[in-house]
Amino acid sequence: MLNGKKVAVIMGSDSDFPVVSAAVKRLKALEIPYEVHVMSAHRTPDAAADFSRNARNHGIGVIIAAAGKAAHLAGVLAAHTTLPVIGIPIKSSTLDGLDALLATVQMPSGIPVATVAIDGADNAAILAAQILALSDDALAEKLDGLKRQMAEGVAKKDKAVKEAADAL
Repeated sequence: MLNGKKVAVIMGSDSDFPVVSAAVKRLKALEIPYEVHVMSAHRTPDAAADFSRNARNHGIGVIIAAAGKAAHLAGVLAAHTTLPVIGIPIKSSTLDGLDALLATVQMPSGIPVATVAIDGADNAAILAAQILALSDDALAEKLDGLKRQMAEGVAKKDKAVKEAADAL
């Protein structure tokens, strides 16, 4: 364990797991401990509130909350903690996730939720890692390495496109 803090990955339904699994994979790759739960803002509001209230005492440093449609989960969790909460709006309805995006991003003053793109689980994990890296130099180094890998990947694609264009 890096700095001793875990990331809680909460989803409103098990049907969200195919999207949320990208966050779990990224956390694993960065060697960040995590726990995963299904909790509903509407069907298990007491459990969600209790989890959020006690998250810090259970070693949680950041909460990621994924939900579709009405997508109140991130807001309910944020209402009961001072830990950072990152919302992932899930594309799960006829509105292509716009409903979930708006429900996640439109929080009242005093209850902030950082919100990533619709189905943006990988970015949610990276943002959680960046938050934890504020007090964890080893994790910050891993994130620097990730940025270098991305830059190298773009440079390789740039070279390949230039070569393809020259071959025309």
